Amino acid sequence: MHLYQENTLKVYNSLTGEKETFTPIHEGNIGMYVCGPTVYSNVHLGNVRTFMSFDMIYRYFKHLGYKVRYVRNITDAGHLTDDGNVENDRFVKQSRLEKLEPMEVVQKYTVDFHKVLDLFNFLPPTIEPTATGHIIEQIELTQKLIDKGLAYESNGSVYFDVLEYNSRGLNYGELSNRNIEDLLANTRDLDGQNEKKNAPDFALWKNASPAHIMRWNSPWGEGFPGWHLECTAMSTKYLGETFDIHGGGLDLKFPHHECEVAQGKGCNDSNPVNYWMHTNMLTMNGLRMSKSTGNYILPMELLNGDNDFFEKAFSPSVVRFCFMQAHYRSVLDISNEAMVASEKGLTRLTEGIKLLDKLSTSNKSTIDVQTWKKSCYDAMNDDFNTPILIAQLFEGIKYINLINDGKESITTSDLEDLRITISNFVYDILGIQDEQTVSNNSDKLNGAVEMLIRMRNEARANKNWALSDQIRDELAAIGIILKDGKEGTSFTA
Repeated sequence: MHLYQENTLKVYNSLTGEKETFTPIHEGNIGMYVCGPTVYSNVHLGNVRTFMSFDMIYRYFKHLGYKVRYVRNITDAGHLTDDGNVENDRFVKQSRLEKLEPMEVVQKYTVDFHKVLDLFNFLPPTIEPTATGHIIEQIELTQKLIDKGLAYESNGSVYFDVLEYNSRGLNYGELSNRNIEDLLANTRDLDGQNEKKNAPDFALWKNASPAHIMRWNSPWGEGFPGWHLECTAMSTKYLGETFDIHGGGLDLKFPHHECEVAQGKGCNDSNPVNYWMHTNMLTMNGLRMSKSTGNYILPMELLNGDNDFFEKAFSPSVVRFCFMQAHYRSVLDISNEAMVASEKGLTRLTEGIKLLDKLSTSNKSTIDVQTWKKSCYDAMNDDFNTPILIAQLFEGIKYINLINDGKESITTSDLEDLRITISNFVYDILGIQDEQTVSNNSDKLNGAVEMLIRMRNEARANKNWALSDQIRDELAAIGIILKDGKEGTSFTA
């Protein structure tokens, strides 16, 4: 019997505003889609918080025995901003700023995204599709909506007709609890440039101006897909017309996810998603993180200590432990004090785990391991309540210390259950890395790189410049940068 059959899991559904018993469409299988990054710059810490929450959720589903198809996309197609000015397209701006082709920008920041997530011990999704790899599917969806009378072409662009959608008894605004009258009154016609029938209508396909770099052929002329359409195309391609879970940050609820609901219903006459899940925002020192105000830090700056907000560098495990102490639907505020406290808490947790191998057993347990174990599952089954789970894990550490001090006793079987349960929740579900394993892996990596440096030095001494450059370039491709100096060659990873 799988653990999912023994556990009743409650999930907060943003669509209904209630916690609901989770029942997958196909027993034992879950389809989950999470909106991924737009790769025109370094991934920011708020994104990491969202992806970390869904990494934890993915891990728990797998722990319960579900087979999960986890799809997280990469948005690598250009998009105009609200003012409709091609000069404000994020990919265009960044490519000109860095003097790179747009797809060079995409590659650079996709590599950065993966490197950061690897440091935080994320499991990779099962499928990671790109928007540019699914242009055909997006054109087909657009044509389908036109054929159904829910979209119209205007000057080479195609827009979703929100009023027509609502006239058919559907409800644009149901996910974000907006009504059409307010949308009509408060939506400015910025990106349509007077092309749209109604102000709330949104672009499925945009006509590309001569200055727009990223462009594809379509039945309506050269252009590029609308942002909202990409996720509908990719999620339905890999998960079906209706799937279990769609996740993302709260900032995507409107308009992005609202538009996805409308596109899915418009194309397929059915709800595209059974459970919508949204993570809350990340703040720093009680304030919203923003580049314009200077209250901003990148993930790598938190990890390497190169910032003015934190007294030192913090390991990825400490950051992850800090993030897990807030419920995914709650605002998470980070500060120097919070990070230092998390470091102390994680040390206390790991020191307690180390004692497990030193405990003596008895023929009787004076602690109720099964009730404690159930409390851990109860926390996770209550909409993935990691703060309550962590409190229960510390309760387990208290038991360990009492047994170690001879104040409580435990049987061999209960000790093994305690050990397995703590390991499962700390390492497999919360995703905290075993520091000993990290240290061993780091030592192995350092040894391998030092060996390659010696091989490169030998190649240079023999004037084998091709091999020397190959070693340098292949190490750089995986994020290991060699630096040649007077005292020899060093590296950063």
